[in-house]
Amino acid sequence: MIYAIVHADKEWGIGKNNDMMFSLPKDMKFFRETTTGHVVVMGGNTLRSFPNQKPLKNRVNIVLSRGQVCDECVFARNFEELKAEMKKRENEDIYVIGGGVIYRELLPYCHGALVTKVDAVGGATVFFPNLDKHPDFVCVDEGTPIDDNGHVIRFTRYENRNVKPL
Repeated sequence: MIYAIVHADKEWGIGKNNDMMFSLPKDMKFFRETTTGHVVVMGGNTLRSFPNQKPLKNRVNIVLSRGQVCDECVFARNFEELKAEMKKRENEDIYVIGGGVIYRELLPYCHGALVTKVDAVGGATVFFPNLDKHPDFVCVDEGTPIDDNGHVIRFTRYENRNVKPL
């Protein structure tokens, strides 16, 4: 199954200047626990935003990038190669982790989305599609409000009712 995993502010903003808008330890713990041992798919800018531009440990990192090189990653140079790499692993859980272009291109192939909603506006420059207005997605779990480093967040879950095959 393929899932998008993301945190978004009230305007569905997900990033600012190739970085996150909020420091959310509980969300980071959720992300780590959810994706560890699985496949993560990202763009080159997302990989470059990690500490020392190193891939995430204990995961298969598939990266869409024309020029980057890293022994610990599987690289795809275009979306067709990326989808082919994902198809090789279609019996595994795959998490799409960003950035904006990757989310938009792969969202139709996602069975669901795990969205940590932040009750704030972060001044985003990159946005995730508003799933509350998306015709194919339905919220199946609104989550309980919790405090995370001074922000109210909810771990929500959406299902895609019209998944496209890879």
